[in-house]
Amino acid sequence: MRKTFQTLFPDTDESIIRHVYSPYRICPVGAHVDHQHGHVTGFALDHGVDLYYIPTKNGIINLFSRDFEGQVLFTMDDLGEKPTTWGRYVKAAIYSLSKNYELENGIQGLISGSLPVGGLSSSAAVLLCYIMALADVNHISLSEKELIQAAFEAEKEYIGLNLGTLDHSCEVLCRKDNLLYLDTRDNSYKLIPSPENMPEFDLFIFFSGLTRTLINTGYNTRTDECKVAAFSLYAYEGLPYTVVKDMRLRMVHKTVFEKWKDKLPEPLSKRAAHFMSEHDRVDDAVRAYAEGDIEKMGKIMFESGWSSITQWESGCEETIELYNIMKTTPGIYGGRFSGAGFKGCCIAIGDPAKRNEITESVSRRYLEKFPELTGKYSVHVCKTADGARRIK
Repeated sequence: MRKTFQTLFPDTDESIIRHVYSPYRICPVGAHVDHQHGHVTGFALDHGVDLYYIPTKNGIINLFSRDFEGQVLFTMDDLGEKPTTWGRYVKAAIYSLSKNYELENGIQGLISGSLPVGGLSSSAAVLLCYIMALADVNHISLSEKELIQAAFEAEKEYIGLNLGTLDHSCEVLCRKDNLLYLDTRDNSYKLIPSPENMPEFDLFIFFSGLTRTLINTGYNTRTDECKVAAFSLYAYEGLPYTVVKDMRLRMVHKTVFEKWKDKLPEPLSKRAAHFMSEHDRVDDAVRAYAEGDIEKMGKIMFESGWSSITQWESGCEETIELYNIMKTTPGIYGGRFSGAGFKGCCIAIGDPAKRNEITESVSRRYLEKFPELTGKYSVHVCKTADGARRIK
């Protein structure tokens, strides 16, 4: 990337080039519950997004990407309309930081991700890189909490996703060989270290070959259904409720759900059933990890994946096929969809001793079913890693 940077900006002294990095993340258990203030888990991966940059004194943003075509070029005082290209993410970062800080200096740089887009929260990683870089060149010191909040607001308020804080929290707070256990209601968290009896494990990323953007999926609809379900359950129980947009399923006691679930329309009852069961699965998975029981944790991951298919009703033919293949592959302890579960990828925890067999078996069986995705489908083996940081 340094060589590419200097090709793009040949007059730059190499010694002044700065570098920030944010990892991708996976959520082993805790699917689709962060926007409802549930418990979630997370690992940061040893793959992510790198941004090499230098400050610009005139407020100019001048960016290139190794993953997307075109150049992003504008001044920070002229945000204009929201672009539909990859440039909207740096504008989102500027929007978020500008709410609390005065930004004078821009950045000139090159950004690149190390894995295909889809299911690993690459958008959150990109936003974190831009926010860290803009904060750096404008002499703004951000705590981990402030960094997470800035990225969350950028994606929710500017990009327009009704998401929770899972993605940004994982990519900032995670540490190598630790499982993040996050309560998204108050953002309290614990890092659960791998116990001495924990077997070594690989994190497999199986890209379906289908990319997606959450703006054009049922993601926002699902989150709205959860809020309406919470509102309805409060009304049935005779509890004092607030406006629908402020309701969350975490506010509903499980006994209330069980009492009134049959009165909910089917989509709402399914979304609420997923939340209630996933909330329990997260706590069970954390206990399994703390005990070094990777096989039990994997079993819980498969249960989470099945709930995503049947209750959350996400996935597509290709990712559901990947899930089914993973369930019947020796050496895979557990797996499910990653991210929102619309296209993108599936994740799995597996035995490193069977790495080659897992890769060969899953790939062969998947491409036999979908030969048209040859060259688009891919497998990547990762390990846990530390969170976002400035490297130079």
